[in-house]
Amino acid sequence: MKRLIADSGATKTDWCLIKGNEILKHYSGKGISPVFQTEDQISNEIHNNVFPEFKEWNISKIHFYGSGCTAENIPIVKNAIFKIFPIETIEVYSDLIAAAHSLCGHKPGIACILGTGSNSCEWDGNRIINQISPLGFILGDEGSGAYIGKKLIGDALKNQLTPGLKELLLDEYELTPSIIIDKVYRQPFPSRFLASLSPFISKHLDDESIRQIVINSFNDFFKRNIMQYNFSEKSVNFVGSIAWYYSDILKETAQLNGIITGKILKSPMIGLIEYYSKTL
Repeated sequence: MKRLIADSGATKTDWCLIKGNEILKHYSGKGISPVFQTEDQISNEIHNNVFPEFKEWNISKIHFYGSGCTAENIPIVKNAIFKIFPIETIEVYSDLIAAAHSLCGHKPGIACILGTGSNSCEWDGNRIINQISPLGFILGDEGSGAYIGKKLIGDALKNQLTPGLKELLLDEYELTPSIIIDKVYRQPFPSRFLASLSPFISKHLDDESIRQIVINSFNDFFKRNIMQYNFSEKSVNFVGSIAWYYSDILKETAQLNGIITGKILKSPMIGLIEYYSKTL
């Protein structure tokens, strides 16, 4: 049985054809999101770019995971896929389910996303049994790239960073206070802009004012989200670029909060392949 697994964000979708735990073909295409695209637009993207890559293969099942794939949006994606790949089994899930399947599989645990945004849930091995709403980067998204970037910009413009770092930041990204205000309050996708500052943070982690931003952001994530779950009896696992690149600080901060970390993956795809190979 050949399965096509898709892991989609707003900017990129990874498509992976597997048989058991063997990867037969991988393709990286444009992001697909029912929040920003109509059914026809999604269908056209799949027809023009994805179908040519996999049309020679006899695909039995498709499993699509994506941001914005809420209960009301799932039919949009499913119908768009079915127009191009008219097969019986097409399953569409949210990116949070992707994290749960990838990190916890069929076992109970806590699955967390720490990327541009953040999210989390308590998983019983088959379904989500508890979830604290992430609320987005203005009201929530603690621990995410956007949240950390927001703290960095705020501290820089309010002169809370180590002397000299503010000037380095503004110069490296060709920013001024007015440009920052425009990008955050007037231009689309402000969370992406804020998360794009992560390389600066990573480069200056030895500076205490920068390191403290990351520590405080992870503390906020744990206290406002994870500590409302049954974290003492379940592993706490992470997927996403922020969790991956700041894993040392993440583990240290978790330990200080009495939380034991489990898996930390950059992308859910490897875990999803394992999940479906075990399902067989």
